[in-house]
Amino acid sequence: MNLPHLFSKYQLGAIELKNRFLMAPMTRSRASEPGEIPNALMAEYYAQRASAGIIVTEAAQVSLQGTGFAKTPGIYTDEQIEGWKLTTQAVHQAGSAIFIQLWHVGRVGSAKVNGLQPIAPSAITAQNTNVYLFDGAPNGDATFVPADEPKAMTQSDIDQTIAEFVQGAKNAIAAGFDGVEIHAANGYLIDQFLRTNSNQRTDNYGGSKENRIRFLIETTTAVVKAIGKEKTGVRLSPTVLFKGLSDPEILETIALAVVQLNALDIAYIHLCEADWDNAPQIPMDYRIQLRKDFNNTIIATGKKTPEEGEQLLAAQLVDLIGFGRNFLTNPDYPQRLLLDAPLNPISDTHTLFGGGSSRGYTDYPFWEQPA
Repeated sequence: MNLPHLFSKYQLGAIELKNRFLMAPMTRSRASEPGEIPNALMAEYYAQRASAGIIVTEAAQVSLQGTGFAKTPGIYTDEQIEGWKLTTQAVHQAGSAIFIQLWHVGRVGSAKVNGLQPIAPSAITAQNTNVYLFDGAPNGDATFVPADEPKAMTQSDIDQTIAEFVQGAKNAIAAGFDGVEIHAANGYLIDQFLRTNSNQRTDNYGGSKENRIRFLIETTTAVVKAIGKEKTGVRLSPTVLFKGLSDPEILETIALAVVQLNALDIAYIHLCEADWDNAPQIPMDYRIQLRKDFNNTIIATGKKTPEEGEQLLAAQLVDLIGFGRNFLTNPDYPQRLLLDAPLNPISDTHTLFGGGSSRGYTDYPFWEQPA
């Protein structure tokens, strides 16, 4: 397959990437419990996929309060830092760069998972939204429970959460990551601040677009100060509507945030685009304006075909293309494209989330040329 832009090298700040493939963050729920500790199995999984120029890990919560789902890794304890070192060392040895995604779920949580009432911009329950735990179901599947009603965050809660993102970023660097990606997408805490239907505050964090982006900008500013702008990225989802977050103002709100993120000179913005059938697409004029408004790296992820990614790169509208499930099932995904080799299908959807074994996780085969 002829994909010259995807296979070209790229300079992400001081890091030279061997290609423009990004392995997108995907929750897999393989962390060890108790303690949500990254482990050797996770390190093997990520190292297998170091054919990508850069990997962004699954989301890692910055605190117990920020936890929404069982067996997802954290980045707030010494044990978690040590666990993540297995992954960063393995990925670097295999020749790829790796960032960690910093996560706080906000209202997408339940006391059944972490023993705590969720917190959010406003005390508005996420409708038709579930979280999961593993409670010994016979087939090993997750058990889904509805998200609890959250508590509206006080100023003290806001300050504490920003401090948790900062500490998470510092911990990530101590664990050997090349940088961090602040998760401000997909209906989680920071995204909840951005949207009118989840943020009905009347203080400096609600109301106008300028106020609704304040939590994102303050969090990013604090992380930049702690670890450096060249090690800080932000993920945004302008067209994602799930978790009850359809908002007619979100495109304009994110556009305003991008201007301020550009002023902070962060390493990248990562657009998480809707990936279901007939999903809303990012308008072309919106992409063009984002390129004008943001000077550094732009990443696009969302069920892109290699050909679509190549076209976006050729048009210089984005710089890296994220691929999710194709990397999940094909650790050597770029090589398979070069050889026009067939792709592995998902072997068992039950293994996408959860389980402590290699099945459906590290046992997807690499391509072997037939004799």
